[in-house]
Amino acid sequence: MSVEAQRTDEAFNVDLVFTKADLEDVVPHDNDPMVISAVTAERKVHRVLVDQGSSADVMFWTTFNKLQLSPDMLRPYGDCLYGFAGDQVKVWGYLELRTTFTDGTASCTESIRYLVVNASSAYNMLLGRPMLNRLGAVPSTSHMKMKLPDLTGKVITIKSDQNEAKRCYKNSLTTRRWVSMVASGPPCLT
Repeated sequence: MSVEAQRTDEAFNVDLVFTKADLEDVVPHDNDPMVISAVTAERKVHRVLVDQGSSADVMFWTTFNKLQLSPDMLRPYGDCLYGFAGDQVKVWGYLELRTTFTDGTASCTESIRYLVVNASSAYNMLLGRPMLNRLGAVPSTSHMKMKLPDLTGKVITIKSDQNEAKRCYKNSLTTRRWVSMVASGPPCLT
């Protein structure tokens, strides 16, 4: 048995501030992407891109399969996603999964709606504005951290894995198929 606390407005009243101390463990970088880990479907998922430019939270089909999720879990989704270059990506469906973000001392678990797409990507999942807004999370790419309140108002600080971020970015450039999901558009034509 478990008791699930509800997020209150009190949790959002905490100041999410980045200081010089947040820079102490950051390797100097040239605009590395923010890549974190999260727990979803009771498994730790690495290579999760935090993308403030994305209007969707996305799970790639390969990740869906690795998590051994059933296609029966997918609900129909009639729209497509459009990438930065206007590329159209068909959404196979969506599902909601409880996802946990933790820094080892505190955690926050919320149900996230993932659009499942079959597209090549260096990342396993892409978390965009829907997740950031829902959790009251604030990422800082210069600090390579994301801060969010837990249910009690304590600040959780999630660090980006800079080594993984560099590998993912390099891989995304070589595959040339990775598309940053920036907007949901009109329904796909089949």
